[in-house]
Amino acid sequence: MRVLVTGANGLLGQKLISLLSGMPDITTIATGRGPNRNPAGSYSYLSADLCSQKEVQKLIQDAHPEAIIHCGAMTQVDDCELHPEACWQANVNASAYLLAAAQTVNAYFSYVSTDFVFDGENGPYAEDDLPNPISHYGRSKLEAELLVSRSGLTTSIVRTVLVYGVAHDLSRSNIVLWVKKNLEQQKPIKVVNDQWRTPTLAEDLALGCWLVTKNQHQGIFHISGEEMRTPYSLALQVADFFGLNPSLICPVDASTFTQPGKRPPRTGFLIEKAKGIGFQPRSITEGLAIVKSQLS
Repeated sequence: MRVLVTGANGLLGQKLISLLSGMPDITTIATGRGPNRNPAGSYSYLSADLCSQKEVQKLIQDAHPEAIIHCGAMTQVDDCELHPEACWQANVNASAYLLAAAQTVNAYFSYVSTDFVFDGENGPYAEDDLPNPISHYGRSKLEAELLVSRSGLTTSIVRTVLVYGVAHDLSRSNIVLWVKKNLEQQKPIKVVNDQWRTPTLAEDLALGCWLVTKNQHQGIFHISGEEMRTPYSLALQVADFFGLNPSLICPVDASTFTQPGKRPPRTGFLIEKAKGIGFQPRSITEGLAIVKSQLS
């Protein structure tokens, strides 16, 4: 199978490339904006700006994929709130361009989405719960989900939650690496203790995406960890695992921060449907052990 992975320079993109490029029956094509930042694996890399319909059309013509896993997105919630047009272009228009181009080669299309399509009033959520985004980021991801489901292609939507892990030359950090770095530098940090999530190891998410795509499953799949944590309780677990000072971690309410984009208070996922296709996430302790092994 020829598989195209968008957002290949991001955390999930890099984990997918590592997973797929080791499979002899898969031809992996990666795409991202600018040069390739991931040296590992055997695959082709094609630079493309997904916000350009012309570049997207050329990308699909050149790659001629049988399946597309669309990880590329603008994901920083506050940036999306402050720059709504750029957010819409990156998350909605780019998805529309990819879907239109995918129709020319009749490719299977899997779209990676987010828990932020929910308002966080009744988490954890199942796949058939009603979305109600409260941020521009969440609204843009839900709109793209609707485009995917209405495209007429064979499609899936993979939603996930609070992804963490290690990758090459990331443009942004994630909560586990951020907590570890600050505590190692003896810096006190304020961490929210009134929001709930089911943190997800990037390797688990990559495997979940592949389980969905490999068998061309259709519909929505929630792929995340199983353990519910606040960012504060997760930070304490990071401190304990790496032998760092937990007294540097100060629990605060979300109202402490003046953030342009609203965060849903309680999301997290119910993952029984994903388990039905063979997905089994690792525990947070197991995930932290993987992070440690990759940093050493």
